[in-house]
Amino acid sequence: MRILFIGDVFGVPGRDKIKADLPKIIDKEEIHFTIAQGENLAGGIGITENTAKDVFKAGADCITTGNHVWKHKEVLSYLDTEVRLLRPANFPGGVPGRGSYVYEKLGVKIGVINLQGRVFMKPLDDPFRTGERLALEMAAETRNIFVDFHAEATSEKRALALHLAGKVTAVIGTHTHVPTADEQIINGHTAYITDAGMVGSSDSIIGNRKDEIIEHFVLSVPRRFVAAKENIVANCVIVDFDEKTGTATTITRYNF
Repeated sequence: MRILFIGDVFGVPGRDKIKADLPKIIDKEEIHFTIAQGENLAGGIGITENTAKDVFKAGADCITTGNHVWKHKEVLSYLDTEVRLLRPANFPGGVPGRGSYVYEKLGVKIGVINLQGRVFMKPLDDPFRTGERLALEMAAETRNIFVDFHAEATSEKRALALHLAGKVTAVIGTHTHVPTADEQIINGHTAYITDAGMVGSSDSIIGNRKDEIIEHFVLSVPRRFVAAKENIVANCVIVDFDEKTGTATTITRYNF
């Protein structure tokens, strides 16, 4: 089987790109299951029910999120009712939503785990122990387990991948919006890349218009960040895997 993982979808330009092109890509590349990182769907920060529905309608089977998931309070009830929308599993108990789920498509069960890092980010529960526990629990239902690790530090992402190697099909990093070139199969089983990138402007600063971000750095005063609209590119990875064993066979960077 073949999974498409889409990097952070950034604001209206990113959503429009997904709505216009994702259905064609799923058909062209014979994708069986699609995961999209959606924490920046709404205005470049946060997610709402309507923006999530845009991506589901375009063909995403699951949307993962990260530290910005709580930006728009209207999404809180939707997190509780929509099993296709995940938030990081290592938030403390009692927050809305779920951090993992086992889906079934084409007769195959596919587990998705959403985790958030702690280095240079808010202190949460341990993603290493949380991820391992969830992977072991999921293994009773399926060996096909995909992890979105939404984290800042490359070392933390790499460490989690090595920690979960052999227990999950893939660990895919998100959050920095910059695609990395270190895709590999670890121990002949687990696909890994430090960051999948974003769906946003290639002529921007992590999706935002350049001028406001440069002024922010030069003047050290707040500026309103606005999503750039030109040259929109969708950074993704495609993972081929054996659905009987959960073993990843290839991981390939893919842009559209």
